[in-house]
Amino acid sequence: MTQTSRKKSIVRKRVTQIDMRCVTTVVQPFLFCSIAVCGLFSAASAQTSQSPATQFVQPKDDVAHYLRAVPRSPAAYPPITPKGRLEWFVRSTVGPRSLTAGLFSAGYGTATNSPHEYGTHWAGFGDRYGMRLTGISTGNAIEASLGAAWGEDPRYFHTVHATFGERAKNIVDLTFRAYHPDGERHLAYARYVAVFGNNFLSNTWRVPSDADWQRALIRSAEGFGGRALSNAFSEFAPIVWRKIRHRPDPYPPDVHLP
Repeated sequence: MTQTSRKKSIVRKRVTQIDMRCVTTVVQPFLFCSIAVCGLFSAASAQTSQSPATQFVQPKDDVAHYLRAVPRSPAAYPPITPKGRLEWFVRSTVGPRSLTAGLFSAGYGTATNSPHEYGTHWAGFGDRYGMRLTGISTGNAIEASLGAAWGEDPRYFHTVHATFGERAKNIVDLTFRAYHPDGERHLAYARYVAVFGNNFLSNTWRVPSDADWQRALIRSAEGFGGRALSNAFSEFAPIVWRKIRHRPDPYPPDVHLP
């Protein structure tokens, strides 16, 4: 084989690898999202509605339409519905908060040229943004579908009239634990599978410098860190939003949760 033929063969192999990564990046989130949707709706028939005696009435507030306060007791815990789980998946994947976080993540990676295969141009920024969105969609799909099987609730529940220490403890606790149908917090097993499984699975389509087990572990740690930051936003955003708009506290002064 001549040198020219060898060069052509190498180029063809590289083009094929790039094409396969592109196809995988597009097909993979669609596949997992489809599985998640099927899992959510199949769980609908297994869930029953709450009785009026155990419903937790949330105060009406501008930002409370997707946030919930810590339940007063296990009996007052409002189980997540299939519709609520699907809404969580969509909002956590392509909601304003997630898409905005992707801009900062892709921007930082472009500025530091990590991974270096993408480069420091706009195309590299787009590649990093798309890769992050692929990982987020896969992880959320796994967490939503597996969580639906045993009733693990992926939502965050904020405190009410709590001290900063209590708020910080709640943020960290709900990063690694989640509510279950019994109204108690248990280890968030579906989240663990989603974070670690997604990051190790994504090694199959990531660029070589970002596709080893060490990088997968680092991305997994970053995943839990990102969940903690999201929880912190959910914890403090209602307070800041009310102060900016000069709105009254919707909770009675004597309410303290937890």
